[in-house]
Amino acid sequence: MIDDIARNLADNLRALREARGFSQQQIAKLAGLPRPTWANLESGSANPTVSVLTRAAAALQVRVDELLAPPRTQARHYPSGTLPTRSRGRVRIRKLLPESMTGLDIERMDFPAGSSMTGIPHTVGTREYLTCERGTLELTASGEHYTLAPGDVMVFRGDQKHGYRNPGPRICVAYSVIAFAPTAG
Repeated sequence: MIDDIARNLADNLRALREARGFSQQQIAKLAGLPRPTWANLESGSANPTVSVLTRAAAALQVRVDELLAPPRTQARHYPSGTLPTRSRGRVRIRKLLPESMTGLDIERMDFPAGSSMTGIPHTVGTREYLTCERGTLELTASGEHYTLAPGDVMVFRGDQKHGYRNPGPRICVAYSVIAFAPTAG
């Protein structure tokens, strides 16, 4: 267990330092630590104090627990069909973020010919960015009507009444990026 934590620390420190383009000398200076101490941390043989861990985390701009956790993989493949999907009427909606990101949601929406969907107003201050990729999409937001063609982007207040409709004879594909307003807390 302790060996695993030391290995996690060593691997995370090295990966984070390299990702930021720092040498051991540069990051050690930024952390206020001697370079040999940093090298010892990256070797996996160190038994650092809380103070040393805190300095290293601050220099890398991460939390201490991120330094001790198992390293994240560099990439992860999500095969088609593995991300959550749902239907609202005839409209199919697929999440495009496999991991939750605070304050952000990205979805692909497939509108069959003639289909429509009423949007759900979000918290006050939320912005929605709607991009039409294929077909034609009509957006109604705050009582105004807009027609989007492929490549068009519409930015609107996501905290207002809004709805979508495909008036065309073919499927319409659109992407919605919702930037939620920060919540007090």
